[in-house]
Amino acid sequence: MTEVVKIYQLVENLSLEVVYGDEESLNRTIKTGEISRPGLELTGYFNYYSHDRLQLFGSKEITFAERMMPEERLLVMRRLCAKDTPAFIVSRGLEIPEELITAAKENGVSVLRSPISTSRLLGELSSYLDGRLAVRTSVHGVLVDVYGLGVLIQGDSGIGKSETALELIKRGHRLIDDRVDVYQQDELTVVGEPPKILQHLIEIRGIGIIDVMNLFGASAVRGFMQVQLVVYLEAWEKDKKYDRLGSDDAMVEIANVDVPQIRIPVKTGRNVAIIIEVAAMNFRAKTMGYDATKTFEERLTRLIEENSGE
Repeated sequence: MTEVVKIYQLVENLSLEVVYGDEESLNRTIKTGEISRPGLELTGYFNYYSHDRLQLFGSKEITFAERMMPEERLLVMRRLCAKDTPAFIVSRGLEIPEELITAAKENGVSVLRSPISTSRLLGELSSYLDGRLAVRTSVHGVLVDVYGLGVLIQGDSGIGKSETALELIKRGHRLIDDRVDVYQQDELTVVGEPPKILQHLIEIRGIGIIDVMNLFGASAVRGFMQVQLVVYLEAWEKDKKYDRLGSDDAMVEIANVDVPQIRIPVKTGRNVAIIIEVAAMNFRAKTMGYDATKTFEERLTRLIEENSGE
């Protein structure tokens, strides 16, 4: 599933000024997150013009355009306006050539402006579009913000994922959603967000669907979160051997990104919410360079060496 971005959504989310744009032009669809800076095109070279991208004008492009003759400038601007050109965006609050506005009106292309620098605007545009246009997949599990760490709680149906998430929410942590859509942000990052129909909702067997934001307040939910740790809940089996030292570095692939996974056996008497809290804190400590397992192994090695010496 791929999201669709309209020009008016870009305007609203990045606080852009609409210099020209009607209902039809503001509803044009952006199909790619790539941004074009039409420097060569202003010189008349259109062999490789990326007409289906947002066209960003900075101080270099505007300064060059101002040195052109009005007739030549209008001709070039008309060639820049293709049927699938989403919009023109001018940075730094620069004055926009009248010929650009004229050509845009003739072809129904919006002209937008931002007061921020070109490089910063380019970064914000790319970040927003890459996130919105990324392919999304639905993942079964509850995503919770635990101490600033995105923890995806998975497990067999009926194991208690939603109840565990509810306990975490009561303990001050934040829900992203009971079922999340995930997308790859970059090679090492996967982000989860709620489907619109399920936003802030969670299902508890025996009670039904509850609205977490309505019951616990706005501080109990958030709109998206990077998935940094997967906790898999499984039913306790008496004869099964479980990792007791934390040395099992398992990984699971989510949206083409490998994410660390720990498996927690569930049985009566175990407070799974507290265990997940500790797992999140321990994972954070490992990323900061402290590993309790290695500390234990070093102490054990020293003790063996001391006893061997005696």
